[in-house]
Amino acid sequence: MPSLTLPECARYIPPPETKEDLEFADLPIIDLSKAHTPEGRAELYPQLRDALRTHGFIYAINHGYTQAQRDRIFDIAGVPFNDVSPDEKRTYTADVEKVGYYAGYKPRQFWKVDTENQILDQIEHYAINLDIAKRPHPTAVRPFLPEINDFTRHNHFNILHPILRLIALSLELPEETLVEKHNFDRTGETSVRFMKYYRRSTDDEEKSKNVWLKGHTDIGSITILWSQPIGGLQIMAPDGKWKWVRHIDNGLVINTGDMMTFLTGGYYKPTIHRVIQPPSDQRAYDRLGAYYFAMPDNDVRLLPCAESPVLKRVGIERQCPDEDAPSCEAWRKGRTVAYGRVDLKKGVESGVEEEVIEGIVVKHYN
Repeated sequence: MPSLTLPECARYIPPPETKEDLEFADLPIIDLSKAHTPEGRAELYPQLRDALRTHGFIYAINHGYTQAQRDRIFDIAGVPFNDVSPDEKRTYTADVEKVGYYAGYKPRQFWKVDTENQILDQIEHYAINLDIAKRPHPTAVRPFLPEINDFTRHNHFNILHPILRLIALSLELPEETLVEKHNFDRTGETSVRFMKYYRRSTDDEEKSKNVWLKGHTDIGSITILWSQPIGGLQIMAPDGKWKWVRHIDNGLVINTGDMMTFLTGGYYKPTIHRVIQPPSDQRAYDRLGAYYFAMPDNDVRLLPCAESPVLKRVGIERQCPDEDAPSCEAWRKGRTVAYGRVDLKKGVESGVEEEVIEGIVVKHYN
């Protein structure tokens, strides 16, 4: 009989929530427990549609994990950073510019945060493909793989797929239209990612104007962030101002990315967001996070769902001619290889820098 004892690791003790008077984004909350029935989905999809088209972000609650399960994931999230030696980390660090995906470690000081002042990031992350056996893992991480596998499947089947069904319904498409492009057992680079933002020097903070990760859009289709108590995430609100995202215990913060814009013909825009220095009463802590970055299968071409009655009514905003539409794999490789590594060019808009991926302009916001 298998043991019911879980492997031990250090507990993640979060700091108190900030007491600062911050300007928070007023994001709608979606109750995912209602997504299990046709009646519930019919109620939810207009809420999701309006929220994503207005803000690009939503909160989600009642997603199926208890507070204790969520807390355990944050305990596990610390293992790759705290319990693996620098030498072993190097063994499991991906050559991102060669392979075009994140797997294993991305080391600190890999991305340019401020091109003008040559400020580099202080973000370390450990990425695990949805097929957790696809690539090897450090010794300290291996005992936790069964729990990480459960977490991966939970994100994929109990959060991602219900969200994709609601988006399909909002486009008046069959419910499984987008689910069928996001399979669990096909080749792709959907991944769990544990990220640790380390505190930075005063000099770096001053030169980068306290920006830890400049304004950007995500590469994939849907990003699921497990709400973290240390602030820092900001979204660009409809009025063009940066606003903070509030922490909700055991809540999710979900946003759309580039690939969803391709697939929905511009109906759902990629959300512009950034990470800045935490509020002053949380600056004594490093910022730990758990994420699920979802992408379609590698061979999916990023064409708009032109059969959508909604898109036929409102019109399709194509990113490129259909014959030039990249595959998911091509877009992911192009953006991953370039992100934080190439020197960006100043855009026409103030505070905007640009690069070109697969013939398409990608903007970054400072």
